[in-house]
Amino acid sequence: MKAAVYEGPRTVTVKDVPDARIEHPCDILVKITTTNVCGSDLHMYEGRTSFESGRTLGHENMGQVVEVGSAVRKVQVGEYVVLPFNVACGFCKQCEQGLTNYCLTMQPDPALAGAAYGFADMGPYQGGQAELLRVPYGDFNALRLGEDAVERQTDYVMLADIFPTGYHATEMANVKPGDQTIVFGAGPVGLMATYSAVLKGAGRVWTADHQPDRLRKAEEIGAIPINTAEQDPVEVVKEATLGLGADNGCECVGYQAHDSTGHEDASLTLNSLIDSVRFTGDIGVVGVFLPQDPGGEEAQGKLEAQGKVPIDFGMMWFKGQHMGTGQAPVKRYNRALRDLIAGGKAKPSFVVSHELSLDEAPTAYEHFDARDEGWTKVVLHPDGHSNGHKQ
Repeated sequence: MKAAVYEGPRTVTVKDVPDARIEHPCDILVKITTTNVCGSDLHMYEGRTSFESGRTLGHENMGQVVEVGSAVRKVQVGEYVVLPFNVACGFCKQCEQGLTNYCLTMQPDPALAGAAYGFADMGPYQGGQAELLRVPYGDFNALRLGEDAVERQTDYVMLADIFPTGYHATEMANVKPGDQTIVFGAGPVGLMATYSAVLKGAGRVWTADHQPDRLRKAEEIGAIPINTAEQDPVEVVKEATLGLGADNGCECVGYQAHDSTGHEDASLTLNSLIDSVRFTGDIGVVGVFLPQDPGGEEAQGKLEAQGKVPIDFGMMWFKGQHMGTGQAPVKRYNRALRDLIAGGKAKPSFVVSHELSLDEAPTAYEHFDARDEGWTKVVLHPDGHSNGHKQ
């Protein structure tokens, strides 16, 4: 089968690899029809993680079931499913509590928790930017889709990661109807956090970034854009709230945060949130931060390379703020979000700028990594089909 394979920093090739196959009675095999390039993939693409050369990328996947293991009882051949990026067992202590993002069974390192497709330090699982994907514990992990799955793939595939992840940011930030919310980052996850805050009825949502094309997307869904190359988001928010600050905020950038001049600073968005969110406010952090950053010493410093970020904890403590962190437990949210899509209440595909074939993955990574104008979200179609509405 063909797959998008990481070959080293900023090098992705599409080549033949061994076919994915059933390896356990609880597995299902999915023919991937739609898979996304994620901002998290870029950390690996840039060589900023321990991701191994030769592995297939891709953790935002959906497709059609083509084979099921002998122990699978619910999922059937022919059904369309979307797959949480979390690879989870469903029966460990963490999964029983709904914390599928920190599954203990599927992570082979006993000192760690959590597994994912095609992701550094999250188990040996191959990614879904390929023609086929093996899905462990298919009955638990696969979310079945309705009759509109084929024509609405660019909506439903967002349930694999970025829509639940953006929603998770707003859950950790405790966004409620009428709230004033600041979102740092207008990449795909930041736009999903913005969208989720709007869906929840937030009274006012600001989205801060320095990419004009992404800020236009935020404005289209009802947010107030803040171009950080032109304005200080902390000052904008405080001026609009009588100096008190926003009720809550979301961090959707991560450890490679940088200003409009390209200077990289992992503490930039965290400290801006601490400053711009009011006393006793809530902050949700879903931007990726890692305990080791192989490229961090050159880009930022020795401490940052060890995952040590100098945040204003004294101010955070003084303000009595609460901060939630970590990857999203996708299964906690994906069924309800699926039904919002099916009912016409949510259309997360607004972020999609390009639908490309799997063969075009190297081009997709190059443009998305460069933040080229108009490349807000790339969808790949390994089956060669797309709706063709965005190219």
